[in-house]
Amino acid sequence: MRNDRIDARDAEEIDLVELAQGLWAQKWLILVITLIVTASAAAYAFLSKPIYEAKLFIIPPTQNGIAELNYGRGKSTELETYSIKHVYDVFARNLQGESLRQNFFNEIYLPSLDESRRKGALDRLYEQFSRELVIKGPGKDTPDRFSVTVQSGDPIKAAEWVKAYVARASEAAESELIKNVTTEASVRARNLEQRIISLRETAQRIREDRIQQLREALKIAEAIGLTSPTVNSSAAVDITVDTGNKMDYQRGSKALAAEVSTLEARASDDAFISDLRTLQMRYNFYRKLNIDSERIAVYRQDGSVEVPGSPIKPRKSLILVLGVLAGLLSGGFIALIRYVFKRNQEEQRSRQVSRG
Repeated sequence: MRNDRIDARDAEEIDLVELAQGLWAQKWLILVITLIVTASAAAYAFLSKPIYEAKLFIIPPTQNGIAELNYGRGKSTELETYSIKHVYDVFARNLQGESLRQNFFNEIYLPSLDESRRKGALDRLYEQFSRELVIKGPGKDTPDRFSVTVQSGDPIKAAEWVKAYVARASEAAESELIKNVTTEASVRARNLEQRIISLRETAQRIREDRIQQLREALKIAEAIGLTSPTVNSSAAVDITVDTGNKMDYQRGSKALAAEVSTLEARASDDAFISDLRTLQMRYNFYRKLNIDSERIAVYRQDGSVEVPGSPIKPRKSLILVLGVLAGLLSGGFIALIRYVFKRNQEEQRSRQVSRG
């Protein structure tokens, strides 16, 4: 029993030795296959079009960057101020919006392709474009930072496109915010204008009512022959227009006629309307409110965007190493198959000779 185990072990050792010898005998085959696979990998690495990548990182704006949007807003104006988070959310929504991506695809990406590629299916071209332009949202370590990545065969184009895409998102966000601000100001101005009109109409009606009251008092004064206010020996003459304590006719027909004439000739009641000037100032402010887009920053660029100097793919050194390994494995596998096949043939021949 022990001798059988020793013989089996020796047989295994002999088989391994024979296998090694058989593979070594085919070393030129393994070498040729390795060279062919490595040459193919090298051809792919050096002849395939290099791809460059440009990346831009984005973080929220500063309070100073959104100050222009908050001009004329606050507790005194009953308009809430815009926060950094709100402004940055508007920008992020436009940055990730499908409409911006489609516009960039139609206006920038498609014209950059040659005519033969533009004739392809648009859905496939759009899928390729989506792989070349990637937007990543905030992560755990950077909860408020976005990144925009553009891959292209032209390093200059990659850097220009990533800047252009973010610039378009910024313009869209600024336009949306400015439109919101001006719309709110316009609504506020219309409300103030309506209030001013209402106050003027009310003042006019009050003046007309007052004229009617004075005309009736004037008739009474003329009827009783009272031309001047009555004089009390124990008090000075009182010719005020305050009618809270006595009848208007007691002021006399001269004073009443003069006041009626003055009220009828009045061109405007603005000077007699309380808080009208304050309302007019606020109305003019909102009506003429103009937001300077050049003074708005809806995001900040984290770092600079440089023209990539080296391609991200193909990775030549990695491809060459993998090519050598793949060549060795392929050559060894083919040599092993040839060795096993040859050995089986020899065993079949030996069996036929022993039988004969």
